Parts: sequence; C-alpha cells; structure tokens
Amino acid sequence: MISPPRFQSSPKRAFPAPLTIGVVADTHVYLRGARRLPAEVVDLFIRFKVGLILHAGDVNTSGVLMALAEVAPVIAVRGNNDDAILMDNLPEAVEFTIGKHRFGLVHGHGGKSARSEAKRRFGGRVDCAVYGHSHVPLIEREGGTILFNPGSATDRRWGPHFGVGLIAVTDAVIAPELVLYGDPRHLASVRPDEP
Repeated sequence: MISPPRFQSSPKRAFPAPLTIGVVADTHVYLRGARRLPAEVVDLFIRFKVGLILHAGDVNTSGVLMALAEVAPVIAVRGNNDDAILMDNLPEAVEFTIGKHRFGLVHGHGGKSARSEAKRRFGGRVDCAVYGHSHVPLIEREGGTILFNPGSATDRRWGPHFGVGLIAVTDAVIAPELVLYGDPRHLASVRPDEP
C-alpha cells in the first residue's frame, strides 16, 4: 500500500521585507468530504503575489497545504481537528521574522479562547500573532502586538462571512487586511492597488 505524500512546512524562518503574506485558517477539508479550498482563494494569493502563506491550523488533510505550496512557501501549524499525519508533521506553534518584524503562528485551541491563547503565547513577544480556531475574522492591537485571525475560508459557522487574510510587510509597517466574502466568486473582484 502506498502511503499518501506528507506535506513539509517551509523550514525557512527568516524572510526579507517587503513581503505580502496570504493567511488562511480552519479550512476543514476532509479527505472524503465535499468541502474544498476555493480555487478563488488560490487565485487571490496569486494576484497579490504573496511570497509566503500561513495556515493557522485545522487544515484536516495535507492536500490543502500542497495546493497552497504551489503558490508560495507555506508555514502551517496543527489544529485540534487535523488528521494524524498533520498532527505528526506540523508544530503546535511557530515563530519567524520578516525583515525586522517578529511573527507568531498558532491555532489557538486549548485555552479559554483562541484570542486569549494567542495573547498568552505571543503577547508582547512578537509584532504580529496569527491564529485561527474561532472562525471569527479579527484584527486588533494588544499592546505592541497585532492579533490577526483570518476567519475560515470554507466554514463561516455563526458569522456572515468567510474570510482569508493578506498582510503587507515592509521595513516600516505591518499592514494586515481581512478579505471577507459571502461567495468565493466575489474574490475575483478583489484586486491589488495599482502603484
């Protein structure tokens, strides 16, 4: 019996700025399920020329990460619903740098809330903490740390929108943006600002 290919997260932990990051979380794509990562999300990341993609856990199967890795290097963490292969291959949390800025990535389960878990793990230690788990898109600043949750690209649960994120990083600033949508086809109208 041939075992399925194993996703290997990018081993790189330092990236130069400027860089645009694509962010997804909670895709919940199961091997034999009907749910898929919308092709429009991948197209959005291509249009914005992302140089790095973050997945904040609950991927569920490696195929999603492999598809994203065709666009840009991927750093991913495991969530509480990931399959055994991902649980074995992905870390619980990752820290990395882009230019002079420090980032942290975690799913967010195991604490009082995903937000509180991201704060506990990274608050005051990184410039931007990316997390998932709640399916609630959010950008806020807590002290010197930006807390960023893209929501879910495939499972909005109680909210009105699906969500993904874009984070533009220069030497001077970290500029996170939520891209919210009710239908993946709406993502075709989201275009980068022309210089």
